[in-house]
Amino acid sequence: MKKIGSWVLLAALALGTAYYLWLWPGGAQTAFASTRSGGRTLVLDAGHGGEDGGAVSPSGAVESGINLTIVLRLDQLLGLYGEAPVLLRSEDVSLHDESADTLREKKVSDLHNRAARIEDTEEAVLISVHQNTYPDSQYHGAQVFFAAGEESRSFAELTQGTLREALDPDNSRQAKPIPDTVYLMNHITCPAILVECGFLSNPQEEELLQSGAYQSRLAAALAASWLQWLDGEGSSPSLDT
Repeated sequence: MKKIGSWVLLAALALGTAYYLWLWPGGAQTAFASTRSGGRTLVLDAGHGGEDGGAVSPSGAVESGINLTIVLRLDQLLGLYGEAPVLLRSEDVSLHDESADTLREKKVSDLHNRAARIEDTEEAVLISVHQNTYPDSQYHGAQVFFAAGEESRSFAELTQGTLREALDPDNSRQAKPIPDTVYLMNHITCPAILVECGFLSNPQEEELLQSGAYQSRLAAALAASWLQWLDGEGSSPSLDT
């Protein structure tokens, strides 16, 4: 794995531009046009949305909103580097068809539409952002899962290392293949990773995951991972996905 050198620069960027991006009156600014993607198109998926809130913490924090905030901050940071990701959603909505009626039908339709949007994007690379939960509250730490293909694996391993170095040096989790039960990641053909940013079931980590400062650090780490992977293994599209 390449040395994680982009983190220091992006950490300074995240802190130095936080006021401009998120605290300046009028909210976040428009990102610059993409200039360095090298033929790749980054797709950002904020997991869940709308009626499907995803995981819920013991205190009532809903996963979908945290996912979206991290994705929006990641989009803004990458804009400063000339990247223009495709966002599957930019507000708290489900992407289901109007014909879907029940919650189950809406979830199925939403996943089908996300997969179709990704597949319709030329030279796509996916980052899907989620939050974890577990009945035992002791578990904590970010973990990255990857879809089939060597590019997905290399991107996941780099991202896992970046998150460890940037957020939690004691996190011994390793990047792992995505389970067969995760529909979206098993119905796309592009390089793809799913990032479980932390455990909402852990009270200390839940507090962090709801913190704007920590969300910015997560976004910066993911931006650093993407830019470094893009400059290395992802510098040119590969048929081995």
